[in-house]
Amino acid sequence: MQRGYLFVFALFIGLPAGAGTSEIGELRQELEQMRRDYEARIQALEQRLIEAESQAALAASKSETAQREVRQAAAEARTREPTDAGNRSDDGNAFNPAISLVLTGSLANYSNGQPEAPSGFPDAADGAPPEGLSLNESELTLSSNVDDWFYGQATIAMHQDGDETAFDLEEAYLDTLSLPQGFGLRFGRFYSGIGYLNSFHPHAWDFSDAPLAYEAFLGGQYGDDGLRLSWLAPTDLFMEFALETYRGDRYPGGGNGDWDLGSLQTASLRLGGDLGLSSSWQMGLSGLWANPDSRSGGGHSHDHEDDEESNLVFSGDSRLALLDLVWKWAPDGDFSRRYLQLQGEYFYRDEDGDYLQEDSQERAFGYRGDQQGLYMQGVYQFRPRWRLGLRYDRLWADNLLRPLEGNSELAEDSGLLSDHDPYRWSAMLDYSHSEFSRLRLQYEYDKRVPERNQVWMLQYIMSLGAHGAHRY
Repeated sequence: MQRGYLFVFALFIGLPAGAGTSEIGELRQELEQMRRDYEARIQALEQRLIEAESQAALAASKSETAQREVRQAAAEARTREPTDAGNRSDDGNAFNPAISLVLTGSLANYSNGQPEAPSGFPDAADGAPPEGLSLNESELTLSSNVDDWFYGQATIAMHQDGDETAFDLEEAYLDTLSLPQGFGLRFGRFYSGIGYLNSFHPHAWDFSDAPLAYEAFLGGQYGDDGLRLSWLAPTDLFMEFALETYRGDRYPGGGNGDWDLGSLQTASLRLGGDLGLSSSWQMGLSGLWANPDSRSGGGHSHDHEDDEESNLVFSGDSRLALLDLVWKWAPDGDFSRRYLQLQGEYFYRDEDGDYLQEDSQERAFGYRGDQQGLYMQGVYQFRPRWRLGLRYDRLWADNLLRPLEGNSELAEDSGLLSDHDPYRWSAMLDYSHSEFSRLRLQYEYDKRVPERNQVWMLQYIMSLGAHGAHRY
C-alpha cells in the first residue's frame, strides 16, 4: 500500500510546473480511488482475520474427547505415511512398538476378613486384593501400527493368585485403519465395549476395585476372543454403533469352551457432545446375550487357597442390559487444574435355565434370576494433582429356584436365596506427583453380605514408558 502512495507522490513531483488544472483533478480522482480500493482490501483482510480467530477459538473449545481424537488421528497419520524406502520413515524407530509397563500394588486391611461373594450372587468374581501387601494387576503393553491398514496391541497382565503370581494374556488384538465410511473392525482378544468402565484397564479406574455390579454381572471385567464391528456416524453429535461376537467361554458365558460364533454377543449405542465450553457428556445403551453351558463362577476372580469351590454349574440363557451416563466439567475445558466427573451405570439381568451338579451333570434345580445393580460415583480434582472421589454400589436379586425332589438342600446351600441387598460406600483420596505416578488412599464400608466389613487400602500406580490416552 505504501508503494502505491509513493508512486502517486512521484507523479506529483514529476509534474511540470505548468500542468493543467484538469490533469491535476484527474490525478486526485485516481488517488482517491486507490485509497478506497486499499481500504476495501484492508477491511476484507481484517474480516478474514476475525473469522480465522473465531474458528481457532471454536476448535480450542472442543471437548476433551474431540481434542484427543484429533491428536491421535494426527499421530497415526504421521506414523502411517509411506516413504520411498520400503514404507519406512526417516526415523528408524517409527515402526518399533511402544512399550509400557504399569506397576500396581496395594496394602489392604479388612475388619471382617477377605470379602465374600455378594448375597444372592454366588457366581460373582472376587476383585478385592489379598489382605496385606500384594501385587495388584500390573500390565505390560506393546502397541504399534503394523502398516497403513492395521494397528496392533497386546497386554500381558500379572496379578496375585493365592501364593503365586499369575500371568494372563489380557488383550491381543488388531484394529483396521482404512475401512471407509466410518467403519472399524477389531479382532483378537480384547475387552468388550459394553457399558462405560468395562473397556478401561484397571490402572485407569478411579477407585482401587471394580463396582459390585461389574463383579456380579461381568465377572469383574468382560474380555474374550472375538470380533467387533463399529460405525461412527458422520454427525456433529458423537454417535457410534457397535456389534460384537465372542467365543463365549468366559463369565457371564462359559462352560464348554467350544468356538461357536454368537455364543456371546453384544450390541451398543453411544452418544455424546458438548454443553458449552466447560461441560461434555456421553450416554450409552448396551445389551449382552449369552448361552452358558456348565458355567462355574466369575471369570475374572482372584481365588484364594481357603475358597471352597461350588459343585454347581449353570446352563441356560443369560440376557443383560446396561445404561451408562457420564458428565464432565472443567472451567473453559481446562482439565489440568480443576474438574468434576460424574458417572453411573445401571444393570439388569434376566437368566433362565438349570443348575447342574458338576460331577454328574444331573439337574439339581431349575433357576430363574431377575437381578439388578447400579453404581454412582463422582470424582473432583480440587487442585492440580489432588482428587477426591465418592462411590455408591448396590445390587438386588430376585431369584426363583425350582428344586427337584430331594434336592432342596442343594438349593438352600447354593447362595442364590437371600433377603439381603448388597451395598457398599467407597471414598478415596489420591495424589499424582506426575502423569506417571499415583498414590491412592481408599476406605470402604462394605455390606455385600449382612456382616459389615470396613476396608482400608493404600494403592500405588506407576507407569514406565509410553502409554496411549484412554477414551472419553
